[in-house]
Parts: sequence; structure tokens; C-alpha cells
Amino acid sequence: MYDRRCDEWYTGKMRDIRKFDFAAKELYRSRPFSEPRSSRFLWGGFSIIVVLISVLPAVVAAQQPHSQIEKGVTIQGSVRNSAGQPIADASVSLEQEGTLRNTKTTTTAAGAFVFTALPPGHYLLSAEKFGQKSRRIVDLASARGDRKNIDLILPISADTGSNSGVPSPSPPAMEFADKPNFTIAGVTDWTAAGGHGSDGALRTSEDLARETLMLKADGSNNRWPASSVDRSKDSESESRLRAALANAPGSFDENHQLGEFYFHSGRYQESIPLLQAAYRINAAMDDNTYDLVLAYKEAGDFSKALECLRKLQSHKDSADLHRLAGELDERLGDPLAAVHEDELAVHLDPSEQNYFAWGSELLLHRAVWQAVEVFRSGVRLYPKSSRMLTALGTSLFGVSLYDDAALQLCDASDLNPAAPEPYIFMGRIEKEAPAPLPCIQQRLARFLHEQPGSSLANYLYAMAILKRQEQQPDPLALQQVQTLLIKAVKIDSTCVDAYLQLGTLYSSQHDYEKAIGFYTKAIALDPKSGEAHYRLGTAYDRTGEQAKAKEEFALHDEIEKQKAAAVERQRREIKQFLVILQGQTTHPTVQ
Repeated sequence: MYDRRCDEWYTGKMRDIRKFDFAAKELYRSRPFSEPRSSRFLWGGFSIIVVLISVLPAVVAAQQPHSQIEKGVTIQGSVRNSAGQPIADASVSLEQEGTLRNTKTTTTAAGAFVFTALPPGHYLLSAEKFGQKSRRIVDLASARGDRKNIDLILPISADTGSNSGVPSPSPPAMEFADKPNFTIAGVTDWTAAGGHGSDGALRTSEDLARETLMLKADGSNNRWPASSVDRSKDSESESRLRAALANAPGSFDENHQLGEFYFHSGRYQESIPLLQAAYRINAAMDDNTYDLVLAYKEAGDFSKALECLRKLQSHKDSADLHRLAGELDERLGDPLAAVHEDELAVHLDPSEQNYFAWGSELLLHRAVWQAVEVFRSGVRLYPKSSRMLTALGTSLFGVSLYDDAALQLCDASDLNPAAPEPYIFMGRIEKEAPAPLPCIQQRLARFLHEQPGSSLANYLYAMAILKRQEQQPDPLALQQVQTLLIKAVKIDSTCVDAYLQLGTLYSSQHDYEKAIGFYTKAIALDPKSGEAHYRLGTAYDRTGEQAKAKEEFALHDEIEKQKAAAVERQRREIKQFLVILQGQTTHPTVQ
């Protein structure tokens, strides 16, 4: 291709050659006449050769960058803090969608980074330092030789985020400084709340909100205060503890120790009379009172548990007790009291556990934007908390920020690649999202790579591939989906979802006999699967078995009617929070 700049450069260099040649001739004329003519000729020729030697490498070098650029696309840019200062030694990662390719580099002292020779496609670009992360989705559907200039911003202070070389500090001491810009003022019926996205997405969001509460169980039942009884005494025989109590029925220690033995054994009803007796003997022993609260709670007597807890709080206040009170209020149908207790717990101790409890309560009662705010604060303080990231992803999905939700769940899976929960959550949101989500297919491919014998891993990866076939059908990819689903049901013969998807896959290929077989297996495992009945009815209709089709459609309609009624009852039981935003003076409105 003709390049005018090269032509101008070449003309200039030739002008320099002519100048050099003129100077050489003048020098030749000034040489002594006695010098041999051959020497005079060689001197002038040598001068021209010297200039050409200096010129030719420059010509080659001028052409070289173009040949390098043409090999692929380049992503370059910088990583800076919010004040615009460069961040040195930040880790920059580039992931290509649909592959396991993950290229990493670090920023220079000027905060710069570059990735070269990239094939066109979709990429996830991320930068991380001091536990803070920034990401951008990049579309390289451009011609070879193009460059993408992208700047990433990390919320890092200037003294730790610049190129000063200061080592990463520990996170700052936690304070409840970021006051929420909302107040929960009441509750209302779910019908006033509405939702985001389709009904299927709304139901998925509600289901994931409840499943998020299950994540709260890890470490949420830590004892406070520490028991005065060594846990090694759990190995003592019941007969010895009962004998000791028989010899001293009025002893606090004997009643408390046998009560704890039953409590740790899961025999809560048997532990309660003994812990009550110990409480009557010495109500000032907080260890025993707390054990009694937990025993009532585990036995399902939430009213007595809360009553006992209030007695404990009358002289001993703590964030843990407020969090436990919030849990009991929720069980007793008073979510307004529960969310206020959770907020107090965070105010007293902004721990990961308390932030998680507060955000989960907001999410459960459909204050989804407020849950996003709380979980974002929690993630900022605890960037290595997998369940906090999972909960934030769930909240973002609830407000239809699908790409952001996927990124949070991918981060959660990165913290513990062996844990299945983030993969399950990302599989659920991928199914309901209107388009394929970033990073999910790569993470599910990793899950399968690490656990090839997992039915769940095979199924989830198959569904991620299938999602992308909605936009770009590929026969080879569909064959891979079929292989993965068949493997999933071979590993676990009770994998209902895999049977259902196999039926759908064969039905799309007009192989209705095989489709009917897989739909029938799915229904045998889950007779309440309305989708399986509907698809089976469709397959019967295509094969001319109208009576069977009509029967399956009727079953589908009845099941869906029952499910809708169950969802409505559940929504009425889980009241919506009424939210007042900061500065709002009118009556509370629903978000």
C-alpha cells in the first residue's frame, strides 16, 4: 500500500545524501593533488555507502511496525485511581469469551499495560490491586491492526495506589461510616412492589434470594460468649453427667453441663429444662442464658427464645445479640424489627457476618436496590468473601443488571473454584438472562475441567454452550451439548433437568420418539414439572397422538395453576419493605 509519509521520508533522506555527496566532492577538491586518483574515487564512493548504510535500516524499521500490527488486534491502556494517578504493579487480566484463555500482565510505573496479537472476539479486561477490582467488557469485532485504548479505574487512595512502591496495607479499620441513604419504614403487600424483567426472571430472583439465606449458615451460629465448658467434655458419657446431677440437683454446673451435652447432641428439647434450671439457679451466667436462647431457637420456640434474649440484652448488649434478635424477629413474622436489628448489628460491628445478614434481609423482602447498596459496601470491606460476592450478584440480577451480576458470581467462583454454589447461581441467572453473560462459560468450563465426574458440572457447562446457540447455531456445539447432557445423566440418573434438556434437544432435531423417552424419564423423577408435561404434550402432538397430548397439556395447566397459587401465598407471607430515600419527606413508596 502506498504510504505518503514513507515517500516524504525517503525524499528527505535522498536530499541528505546529495548534501553529503556535495560535501565529499568539496573535500575531494581540497585534497592534495598528489593523492592518487583511485583514492579520490574511493573516498567519494565510500561516503555514499556510509549514508546508504545509515538509511536502509531506518527504511526497514519504518516498515516493521505495520507488519507486527497486522498480526492481530492490540488492547492497551492504563490503570489509574479515582484521582487520575497511575497505579503501578497492578495485575491486569484478559479473558477471551468462549475459551479458557487468560492472559495476565502487570502495569508499568506509569500504570500502562498492553496486550498484542489478539484475535477478534469478546474479552473481559480486569485490573486488580489491594483487593480492589475494575473490569470492562471489550468487543474486538474489528479489523486486524486496530488498537483499543482502555483506561481502568481502581478505587485506591493516592498514597497506596500510585507508583510510589508502597506495599499494600491491610484494609482500614472497619467503621460504619457509609451511612445508608435509605430507611426501611414499613412493609406492604407484594402486589404493590412489581418487579424487574420477565416473570420467569422475577421468580428466579426470589428463589435465589431465599437460597442466599442458606449461604448465611456458614459461621452464622458462632457461639457468643465462649462457653465456659470445654468441648472435650462432649465425649463424657450421659450416664456420668446424669449421675453427677443426681448427686447435686441444685448445682448450676451440673445442670448446665448436662444441658450443654444434650444441646451439642442435637437433643434440644431435653436440653431446655436443664438450662432453665441452671438459669433459675444463677441468672447472671450469660453463657447459660445464651445456650438457652439457642436451644429454644433450634427447638422452634422462637417466642421464648426472643423473650430470653431480651433478658440477656438488658445487661449485655452486642452486635451478635442484635443479629440473633433479627433472625428471631424474622421467624416470628416481624421483618421490620428484624431489619432494624440487623442495621444496629452493623453499626456496632461492621463484620462480614453482620453485613451479610443485613443485606440478606433486605434482599428477601424485595428492597433489592438497597440490598445492592449494602452488599457493595460489604464487598468493599471483604473482597475475599465468596458468599458476599454471590449475594451481590444475586441482588444485581434482581435489578436486571445481568452482566454485573455475572461478573460478581465469577469473582466468587474464583475465590473457591471447588465450591458449587457460585456455579449454581450463575447457571440460574444465565438461563433467564436475555443474552449470554460474560465470563460464565469460561468459569463453567473450569468447573467441568476440575470436576469431570460431576453431573452438575456437565449439565451447567452444557447449558452455557446451549445459551450461545440461540444467537449463533453451530452443529458441532450442539453435538457437544448432547454429549455433556448424556454424560450428566449417566453420572446421576436422577438429574431431571438434563433429561428435560435432552428431550428438548432431540425434539429440535425432529426425533420425537427419543424426545418422548427423555420427557417421560423427567416426569417420572419430578411429576410436578409443568415444563416437562408441556413439552411431552407437544411431542405427542407432533407424532399424531392427540389424546395423549391433550392429557399432558391439561396436567401442565393444572400444575402451573398450583404453582402460581403457591407463589402468590409465598409472596404474601414475605412482605415487601417500604423504603424512604434520603431527603424524601413524602410518604414511603415502594422501590
